[in-house]
Amino acid sequence: MAHTYGSCLYHFVFSTRNRQMTIGVEWRGRLWNYRGGIARENEMRSLCVGGTGNHCHILLLIPPSMAPAKEVQLVKAGSSKWINEEFNRKSEFAWQEGYGVFTIGFSQIGVTKAYIGKQEDHHRIKTFEEEYQAFLRKHMIEFKEDYVFG
Repeated sequence: MAHTYGSCLYHFVFSTRNRQMTIGVEWRGRLWNYRGGIARENEMRSLCVGGTGNHCHILLLIPPSMAPAKEVQLVKAGSSKWINEEFNRKSEFAWQEGYGVFTIGFSQIGVTKAYIGKQEDHHRIKTFEEEYQAFLRKHMIEFKEDYVFG
């Protein structure tokens, strides 16, 4: 074949440094939109972005020529730089070093988008730490509870 075609759908989850509540409610929507722009500029397609004050979810369709690690690095670096330049903050904003990446099937896009869109409601019941560990278990990823958050 002369060209490479593919459809790689990933659900990324990552937190702010030390899971601190540093994503302001007043600019959260702008951040989600900005991340969509980062995706477009890097040949990705952002299907949904959401989260709370201490973490973010992003559903990305990425080209098969790029590794998920490169994609999440572009989104995290670009968005933290934007936050630090755009807002007058008392301390530097940063994302936690690690992240979770989970593949989903196309039949799960609607459910995943709904889940991402209802993060505020969801986290009135379950903490980010509980949610993240549940994701790891659901996707059969082995981890040590004492070390998963650094």
